[in-house]
Amino acid sequence: MLSKVAERIYWAARYLERAESTARLLTIYDKLLFDLPRQVDLSWYNLIVINSLEADFNERYSVRDERNVVKFLLGDDSNPSSLVCSLKALRENIRTTRDVIPPETWEMVNELTLFVQENLNQGISRRNRHEFLDSVIKACQQIIGLWFVSMPRDSAWDMLLLGQNLERADMTTRNLDAGVATLMEVEDDDFAVNARQIIWGNVLRSLNAEQPYRRAARSSVKGHLVASYLIGDECFPRTLSFCLSTMSDVVTKLPRNKDVLNFLKGMQKELPGCSETDEPGEEFRDTLNSLQLALGDLHSVIGTTWFMSESV
Repeated sequence: MLSKVAERIYWAARYLERAESTARLLTIYDKLLFDLPRQVDLSWYNLIVINSLEADFNERYSVRDERNVVKFLLGDDSNPSSLVCSLKALRENIRTTRDVIPPETWEMVNELTLFVQENLNQGISRRNRHEFLDSVIKACQQIIGLWFVSMPRDSAWDMLLLGQNLERADMTTRNLDAGVATLMEVEDDDFAVNARQIIWGNVLRSLNAEQPYRRAARSSVKGHLVASYLIGDECFPRTLSFCLSTMSDVVTKLPRNKDVLNFLKGMQKELPGCSETDEPGEEFRDTLNSLQLALGDLHSVIGTTWFMSESV
């Protein structure tokens, strides 16, 4: 496979996962609006900080309110990580790789792109936001389902899994960060104990992880157990441990894999320490930030290994 084709498949998987994960991240705050007491004033700007988009946002907006944050994350063309920009990049990468991707993908991506363009205001306004985000998540899952049942398990599939799991691991850390950031806002209030369960329950539900968590932990929803589960569980597809393990399995089948495989093994060795944490707080946010930086370095190693040469 030509390296440029491999890179486009890798990025197609990342952009699809990013579109879904952006919708999931906003879902946490959207649901917390209804679950937390009215006197809680959620800082939507936390979502900008979590995604390391402060400079871009502040250049564009002077008011850090809910509407501007949601608009920036969903429909702002100046934000390369927005839902609209992710879908645009996804569409371009699919357009140029239709000979190795199931042909129905092109139609489904176009339908999703049109849906978002035509209904973007529903996502920005609070009234219909849940329905809009839910539709985006389901459409992304349909495309992923098509890939899983239709693609040969060849080099194209390996590149797809690499991109998907790297992006998924990164966004799981950001969902966790969103939960910690919200919790720190209400920690000193009278209802902090109840708020903890509400917040962490929403983090789990935003990742479709509540039922798997309860089966694995056999406990009520507690912050340190949720953090341990979403980092260290080896069976649930959105945990960091599962994503890194999947990437390791994929990399072993690819040529010139030594550098990437060693990097992945190093990250896997550090995860058990990250999963054994007390009630998550500022120190845990630093841990999540370190994991995000490591995932960025992993992307660089992958690019240097396979996307700079003529073939994979």
